[in-house]
Amino acid sequence: MAKLKTIKKKHSGRDASGKVVVRHQGGQHKRYIRKIDFKRNKFGIVGKVVAIEYDPNRTCDIALIQYSDGEKRYILAPQGLKENDTISSGKGVDIQIGNALPLGGVPAGTIVHNVELTPGKGGQLARGAGTGAIVSSKEGGFVFLKLPSSEVRRVHEDAMATIGQVGNVEWKNEVIGKAGRARHMGRRPTVRGVAQNPRSHPHGGGEARSGIGMKYPKTYTGRKAVGNTRKRKKYSNKYIVSRRKGGRKK
Repeated sequence: MAKLKTIKKKHSGRDASGKVVVRHQGGQHKRYIRKIDFKRNKFGIVGKVVAIEYDPNRTCDIALIQYSDGEKRYILAPQGLKENDTISSGKGVDIQIGNALPLGGVPAGTIVHNVELTPGKGGQLARGAGTGAIVSSKEGGFVFLKLPSSEVRRVHEDAMATIGQVGNVEWKNEVIGKAGRARHMGRRPTVRGVAQNPRSHPHGGGEARSGIGMKYPKTYTGRKAVGNTRKRKKYSNKYIVSRRKGGRKK
């Protein structure tokens, strides 16, 4: 049986040579990485929820599943899943919280999470706390999903999805409360650019309090910090029916 927990290595935003490549990251509390079953490929084997546990590496809770063949796995805990509940995965399983099946067998109007983009690759969509995608319609071997961002996307009917909404819905209302807790999370302080000197940041310098003094904001390396800063095409863009910012795909 594979290990379900391994110690997370600390890099503090540094690369192999020790140079800081990601700012504002520092020492954090010791963590374990929990191995999550995003594929849900234990077909035809019933599992029992042993415990609902906290995972410091993600916003939602996780559920420890004991399968009838003796194997244990972690899955994302959907809202409403409790200890001693039973779950299963595969074609034709019941439409109940925690069960996983291909999207082609999910009725329209059902909320799902941990949705695969490529069949067999593992869930990639709707994995954060409180998120869920709605099955809206089916056409030509594809299922139309309305994502939490209001984007509508076509996903292959053979892609696996788990029934229900991801739990820990109130996570978005949580307040960190103090700087010390942020440091335990590995977050170091962030200083405003206008408060720095001009050699450290393009926004720095000037007499007394002043604005950024330029047409548009820049990063500390001098790159544009507003507007569209990424120009890349993803293979899955062709499956977007309508964008999250409104309107159909052009």
